[in-house]
Amino acid sequence: MTTLQLKQEIRSEANKRRTFAIISHPDAGKTTLTEKLLLYSGLVRTAGMVGGRKNRKMATSDWMEMEQERGISITASAMQFPYKQAVINVLDTPGHQDFCEDTYRTLTAADSAIMVIDAAKGVETQTRKLFEVCRLRRIPVLTFINKMDLPGRAPLDLMSEVEDVLGIHASPINWPIGSGQDFLGVVNRQTRKVLLYTKTAAGGAAKPDLMELSLDDPSVKDRMAEYIWDELMHDLELLDIAGNPFSKDDFQNGKVTPVFFGSAMTNFGVEAFFDAFVDLAPPAHGRLADAPDGHELMIDPVDTPFSAYVFKLQANMNPRHRDSTAFLRVCSGRFERDVVVKHHRTNTEVRLSRPHSMVAKERNTVDVAYPGDVIGIINPGIFQIGDTISVADGFNYKPLPQFQPEVFARVRPTDTGMRKSFDKGIEQLAREGTIQILRSLDGLEFFVAAVGKLQFDVLEFRLQSEYRVKVVVDVLPYESSAWLVGDVATFKPPSDALVVKDSRDRAVVLFRSSWSKNFAGERNPDHSFRDMG
Repeated sequence: MTTLQLKQEIRSEANKRRTFAIISHPDAGKTTLTEKLLLYSGLVRTAGMVGGRKNRKMATSDWMEMEQERGISITASAMQFPYKQAVINVLDTPGHQDFCEDTYRTLTAADSAIMVIDAAKGVETQTRKLFEVCRLRRIPVLTFINKMDLPGRAPLDLMSEVEDVLGIHASPINWPIGSGQDFLGVVNRQTRKVLLYTKTAAGGAAKPDLMELSLDDPSVKDRMAEYIWDELMHDLELLDIAGNPFSKDDFQNGKVTPVFFGSAMTNFGVEAFFDAFVDLAPPAHGRLADAPDGHELMIDPVDTPFSAYVFKLQANMNPRHRDSTAFLRVCSGRFERDVVVKHHRTNTEVRLSRPHSMVAKERNTVDVAYPGDVIGIINPGIFQIGDTISVADGFNYKPLPQFQPEVFARVRPTDTGMRKSFDKGIEQLAREGTIQILRSLDGLEFFVAAVGKLQFDVLEFRLQSEYRVKVVVDVLPYESSAWLVGDVATFKPPSDALVVKDSRDRAVVLFRSSWSKNFAGERNPDHSFRDMG
């Protein structure tokens, strides 16, 4: 294959990729929506629901036992599969705020995001935070207003809230016909096509019966109650007069979010949304990196040979394998199995063997991958979150941030004979970013720290299930921390504060209250604090 042919192949494949993350507040339905994408791609025959009853399938994308027990997503899942003419790389992120650090890192690997909003609850706290991350990273966002089949708020009110709370223009691509028990389908505002749905006996586990008609067809009005028709006509007329116009350029530049309505549970409006997503969402594109001399580079996905970075580590995803997986976002060039690359941080060469893609616990060997793809690589113990690898060398992708921990604890095994397994588990969970390890300045004592308390539950659960170690977690009375900038020797901490060091030997101050932190700042004018590392 000539260089020109190779570049044409890479460009063609990169243009097919749609790599996105799904963001939402907990329980808005994002993992259920992911499951329906698998259903409509033909990858699964029946879709499972998160937190389903005993007679339902569990969600394919939630692989951890604790996730299935609690009905929430705790880790970020990465899956790849074809959908019609596109290749989908979906990153299903945790919705719970205690896992926002994992979500933030995952968003760095996405080219776009789908924001799922509960029609009854509107824009919730975690949705706002995650949307701000997307805004900061200039990630275009599509909005799916979910649960239209349940009692909820008026669609126009929800549209207004998206604009007022998130500060972005919202432009509805489709509009719901009825709501709650009277939710009948959606109408595409541009094509004037009406999609009317009928619930099937299989519920949301299978595609619903669908009828497509023109809005101008006289029979459409006859298929719904008069008040639903009148309300639909009123809303559509209002949107035509006063609604925000939509353009693909404005969407991809983060100026407008296209809005879709539907029900992930019943599949109403889901396929139409996915089809529109494939058309609107950007393919893989150039990424910013830092050159050795400090200036920024734009890494072209086609012209630059293979390069990628590690955005996630996960151990023991399958108990039969008992290994650690490094998730890579392919940024440029063509990846081939067993390629030898430069590991930039250690300045060593690494052979990328046994690459695979994931759908829940199922691993599929990857022979080739292109910009936008997410692949798993067996981690021989050298990869860290944020590492850059490449064939060409000479740059590093932008570093991934480390969040300020807010909860702290001492952890010890109940059986001292399990100390070796305990140390191994703690070290692995720290490498994955589930927890941070802090040590006293003399190095004799260690603590664990996390962004949210639920991460300690994960720590306890995984140590017992994966390393057979029962532990005692003693939560410490500190509620915030900050990295200290300045000489530790001259820093005067408040009496209720504690100075420790992190895994990179940076000084960290633990505070019992925000008042204590403010007092420390006033008392030490020659020092400053950083909340993100």
